Amino acid sequence: MAPTGALHAGGRHLLPLRRVPGAVQQPWSHVRSHLISSSKRPSPSPTPPPPPPPLPVPVPPSTSPFVQAGSRRGAVGVGSGVVAWYLGSIEARPVLTKSVTAAAIFTVADLSSQMITLGPEDSLDLVRTLRMASYGLLISGPSLHIWFNFVSKLLPKQDVVNTFKKMFLGQAVYGPIINSVFFSYNAGLQGETIPEIMARLKRDLIPTIKSGLIYWPLCDFITFKFIPVHLQPLVSNSFSFLWTIYITYMASLKKADVDVATSS
Repeated sequence: MAPTGALHAGGRHLLPLRRVPGAVQQPWSHVRSHLISSSKRPSPSPTPPPPPPPLPVPVPPSTSPFVQAGSRRGAVGVGSGVVAWYLGSIEARPVLTKSVTAAAIFTVADLSSQMITLGPEDSLDLVRTLRMASYGLLISGPSLHIWFNFVSKLLPKQDVVNTFKKMFLGQAVYGPIINSVFFSYNAGLQGETIPEIMARLKRDLIPTIKSGLIYWPLCDFITFKFIPVHLQPLVSNSFSFLWTIYITYMASLKKADVDVATSS
């Protein structure tokens, strides 16, 4: 006999289901309504995109250190390019490059000399400037090239003793010769006769040589002691800028009195 309260089904003993006290069965309608309400729940609103970052404040070029550094690097690059081009020209065409350089220096020096001495109603003498430029191109540039190469072969060392020897040769040999050629060349282009040229040399050459003894020794010491031979004409021409202002002024003086020059 089966125990009391048990159910028999197909030879199996089943215990009766008992309802747990306090557990309330939810109706299916509640479950369905919950599912329906959850499916109709409004979706959350999309998150707005973040605001764009603030634009950087532009820095004026004059105050930006990066722009200033870039400008300086650009200027240095351009300057180094010009120097490299000039050095290459000296190596490839030394006489022509040095001659054109001398012509440019004589041109600027003569214009400066005229502007210093011109009166308020005077005008520039461009013919005189052309004379000076032609002298730099045809005489000064080539002669400096020949002279510095000759001295460097004669005295190849750049020690102090040889430097002073080169300075002495410059003042005793090259200086008097080139100054005589300078005055004679310009006087001849101005139409002066040989006696007038000789009178000009007697009047102007010695004072010019004396002035050169004051100006050129230090310039020559720097040139011969510290500068490579192929750049010495360039440095000498640079030093000669102020000197050229002086000698172009001397060359522009009036003709010397032939009678006074011969009598003295």
